[in-house]
Amino acid sequence: MIKNTPTDKGKHIADLRAAFEHRATWFYLLIEEARKKGLDENFGREAIHACGCFHGENKFTKTDDLEAFVKEFANENVVNIFEMEILESTADTLSIDFHYCPLVAAWQKLTNDESKIDRLCDIAMDGDRGIAAVFPEFEFELGKTIAKGDDVCQIRFKKK
Repeated sequence: MIKNTPTDKGKHIADLRAAFEHRATWFYLLIEEARKKGLDENFGREAIHACGCFHGENKFTKTDDLEAFVKEFANENVVNIFEMEILESTADTLSIDFHYCPLVAAWQKLTNDESKIDRLCDIAMDGDRGIAAVFPEFEFELGKTIAKGDDVCQIRFKKK
């Protein structure tokens, strides 16, 4: 069973979470419409990975230092939206646990199929995989996920 309950972080963060939910709703409906037309969900993976690469190239400062990277990847708004807990942040390791996911919240409103939510989450994570792909010194690892019913999403970056 998926556990995904936010804490109140104020109207500003609620509005930002709503924007993420809106994006997740678009994503869900695009995947469903594509499926009706005979496409598999890999088109979504490829598009979201490309989006992550685009953001990695254009939104983030080029660095091989994870302490510098975390300042942009986990800025104050993003930390509050996803209720991130930065467990470790060094030049070589970045370990973050997410305690809430507005994308999962949106998908829970659209379906009670937890395996579908898990697949959507993994596809959405291709964005973060894409970001990591443009940093040749970083490796990305996804551990537990809220979409699988875990208490947290575990995002890990390590220096190669």
